[in-house]
Amino acid sequence: MLDPAPVQSVLPRQPAKPWLLGLWTLIVYVFLYLPIAVLIIISLNDSPILSLPFKGITLHWYVQTFQDTALKTALINSLKVAAAATILATLLGLLAAFAIYRYQFWGKNAFRIALNLPILLPGIVTGVAMLAYFSDLGWDLSLFTVIIGHAVFGIPVAFGPILTRLNQFPRSLEEAAYDLGAKPAQVFRDVLFPFIRSAMIAGALLAFTLSFDEVVVTIFLTGRDNTLPIEIWGRLRTNITPEIAAVATLISAASGAIVLLSQWLTTQDASDR
Repeated sequence: MLDPAPVQSVLPRQPAKPWLLGLWTLIVYVFLYLPIAVLIIISLNDSPILSLPFKGITLHWYVQTFQDTALKTALINSLKVAAAATILATLLGLLAAFAIYRYQFWGKNAFRIALNLPILLPGIVTGVAMLAYFSDLGWDLSLFTVIIGHAVFGIPVAFGPILTRLNQFPRSLEEAAYDLGAKPAQVFRDVLFPFIRSAMIAGALLAFTLSFDEVVVTIFLTGRDNTLPIEIWGRLRTNITPEIAAVATLISAASGAIVLLSQWLTTQDASDR
């Protein structure tokens, strides 16, 4: 008679410690966003000096921001640059993503890696390289050169979401459209574009945010016309007042809203599918 197999004792699982993960997450978020919180407090501080202690609540610095002619001019320049660079980056990112999605060609992987280099390289490297390039071409520095520079590092930001969405596209829909007699332009407009539209918008919003907030590349490529970040950078070296904190708070709020909108569009599109 065979002996029954010994019953293995089941060790109790160690209880999870979600509070430890939550505590660590809280520490990380406090470390990241505490400077921004201090900036917001300083922007409301009733003191002519950009520092603490807190002396009282005032909206004077925000009112002064909207009345500052130089800041308004720089804001308009930033919006122009960001809008133009976003359109250019999104179109080029769409073309690059479509080429990788549709065609097989030599050096395809290298081409894909090269597209992401502008966002991976330090901004000072990109700025110096483009400054040298424009100097060789004999171009004067202006908002146009800033637009080109911002479009270069905006391409990978727009390229990534579009290519990801294209890889999820069911090719059977495209083949069915061709079988029904649709031309390539009609297939793109009526079948492919509606599928990737939200990814294009999300990538464009991120590219706009990066362009609007860019400082390092802009320093090397700007001419006489300042963008808003460059105007702020110049004042930090000469005239530091809580007005700078108010401007930075408004920029942070606008940038955060744009990023959240981009993520919401991506999430909504994923849930709809």
